[in-house]
Amino acid sequence: MALDEPKDTDDVFEVDGFKYVIEKEFIEKVQPIKVDYHMYGFKLDCGVEFSAPEGNACGGCSSSGNCG
Repeated sequence: MALDEPKDTDDVFEVDGFKYVIEKEFIEKVQPIKVDYHMYGFKLDCGVEFSAPEGNACGGCSSSGNCG
């Protein structure tokens, strides 16, 4: 998730005062999609199972093993 401005290739949804901008092509691939707010931020659930690359527990780790 990131802040973005809508483009012609996006769908825009407004729910409970929050505006969600999602690429039309992306939402077709991952629906259904659900966004929840938890104490520490947003949680996304969708119809695609994402996994980290093999041997990498978080998918964003540097060579030092720290996630970032």
